[in-house]
Amino acid sequence: MSVFNAYMTLSGAVDADVRRDERLSRHTTYRIGGPAALFVAAHSYAALARTLSVLAAEGVEWVILGKGSNLLVADEGYDGCVITLDGEFSRHSFGEDGTLTAGAGASLARLVNDALKAGLSGLEPCAGIPGTLGGAVSMNAGTRREWIGGLVRDVVVLRPGEGMHRYAGSEIEWGYRSTSLPTSEIILEATLELKPASPERIAEDVDARLRRRRERQPLGAPSCGSVFRNPAGQSVGALIESCGLKGATCGGAQISPEHANFIVNRGGATAADVISLISRAHDAVRDRFGIDLLCEVKLLGFGA
Repeated sequence: MSVFNAYMTLSGAVDADVRRDERLSRHTTYRIGGPAALFVAAHSYAALARTLSVLAAEGVEWVILGKGSNLLVADEGYDGCVITLDGEFSRHSFGEDGTLTAGAGASLARLVNDALKAGLSGLEPCAGIPGTLGGAVSMNAGTRREWIGGLVRDVVVLRPGEGMHRYAGSEIEWGYRSTSLPTSEIILEATLELKPASPERIAEDVDARLRRRRERQPLGAPSCGSVFRNPAGQSVGALIESCGLKGATCGGAQISPEHANFIVNRGGATAADVISLISRAHDAVRDRFGIDLLCEVKLLGFGA
């Protein structure tokens, strides 16, 4: 594997920002993580395709990164290439039929806001959820009962080494925090079907959802949102709190005193600190309730 060769080949030759040893703590909401051996912010499809071709030729592993809102990076970093989708991937437009077509790199918060201004309803359940459209589609973001998958008309993906493919929304299986989209494929854009509504009514709904998030979630400290998926009919936060772990700490990390399904960075937390608390909460709930919690946090750089 030659990261250096890939860097030399791509640097200045593609429509992308290409850097070595980029600290990933700058690109995650946890503000935790060591450096990526190679970092590429691709501004166009051509740049992305060329990057993937060079990485394949050099045998360099890669991963797509959105806003890093659901990611914990190892303290040692990642010895492959981290790719972000920028430029043309951040654009969006509204159709006369009430559709919203947006690139995978588009900010979810901006889409919610612009849909409100356009008087189009449907994205309200995504209010306050950080990240990009690509990340939201890949994890079927939303609430327990309202998912972005219900809005998707179609999704365009890149199959590395093959080319682009379009899925109809009906072809995709949408579940709680999951989809049937292959993880080997890269989401490029999606078209959502929204419905006309009063901007005032949409704004009231969005404001109410944001207010509930502020009241129930620790938004004042870096975190990656919910750590575990809620088991059917149960609250992970309540389960962890019942185990007496609300407020528990390890180094600079803490199980939030406000919501026990959040682990926050109180300052100087390491990935090892967070992993320790994740393991502690998981084992405590398993031992007391016999429930094997599923972690929602994606890990990068931790090896097998």
